[in-house]
Amino acid sequence: MSALDRLPSGDGDRALIAGTLCLLVGGLFAVTPLQAQLPGALYVFVEVGITFVIFGMLVLGLDLQYGHTGLVNFGHVVFFAVGAYATAMLAAQDSFAGISLGYPWPLALLVGVIAAALLGLVVSATSIRLRDDFLAIVTLATAEIFHSVFVNFEGIFGGNVGILGVPRPIAAVAGDTDTRMIATILVIGGLTLITLAAVTRLTEAPYGRVLRAIRADELVTRSVGKSTIVYKTQAFVYGAALAGLAGGVFALYNGAVAPGFFTIQVTVTIWIGMLLGGAANHRAVLAGLAVIMGLRLVSRFGLSVTPVSGDVFAAFRLVVVGLILVAVIRFRPAGIWGDPQELGVDR
Repeated sequence: MSALDRLPSGDGDRALIAGTLCLLVGGLFAVTPLQAQLPGALYVFVEVGITFVIFGMLVLGLDLQYGHTGLVNFGHVVFFAVGAYATAMLAAQDSFAGISLGYPWPLALLVGVIAAALLGLVVSATSIRLRDDFLAIVTLATAEIFHSVFVNFEGIFGGNVGILGVPRPIAAVAGDTDTRMIATILVIGGLTLITLAAVTRLTEAPYGRVLRAIRADELVTRSVGKSTIVYKTQAFVYGAALAGLAGGVFALYNGAVAPGFFTIQVTVTIWIGMLLGGAANHRAVLAGLAVIMGLRLVSRFGLSVTPVSGDVFAAFRLVVVGLILVAVIRFRPAGIWGDPQELGVDR
């Protein structure tokens, strides 16, 4: 019996099966004459659902870094952006601005993941030994530096216009808009479920127990002969690679990338979702992200019935989300579905 066969099964296996089925069904909708019809009122729900499954890969990567290893990464969006830009620059054809090389999109997506992982390796190699608050500052600064680079190096990254002409593989083969949207959410949702299966298998293995030991007490973990720097670096790179995958998928879904898609608000949304659901619990962080994005979706409809401007309403929405997070941290510091004993916090 191999070591892999001895790993615990359960949630990871179910997620793998569900993800594979989603990929197959989504692929059938995209490449066969099968068609789907959506009521117009459901379009916005499907669009938000697509964003959710893309962000799902992001929050799983962040949960691997923070929830399981205790690494405070406030610049997660930079790996998302690097994956998206690398994919877009290699795959785009005849972009109005920036570089567009026209390579096949699978190669571009692979390069996007590798680019994000390499950036994660560079950041971790220079900063992983820092204390939590300093690591948070370094990662936040890295995100801001890259955002400025994307805006100011117009000849390479297209400036505020970004990179256009990125191929959209599903849209290219789907027959109509409704079918394209259903196929897209199924295919990307399948990728997210497969990602969930992978990180579940990883963190349920002995490797994951070492990560949680580092989060709980790094000094004790070192005392039993574990190289905590190596494990922390690996966890950071894995999380960055998942963010790069999410970025590449986003570029291929959206057909374009621009700095406005990769602001600090993305990192804030991911962090709130993770803390709200419960760090170190993969399904919980996805549920927390769903709650936050659901609140934003519902609040869209509130603007039409409130006597305030859009800017005021947007600010009020942020206040409400912030109050919800404060209440959860106050009364459920481990998150709604988190395990206080696992995280070592008071109930």
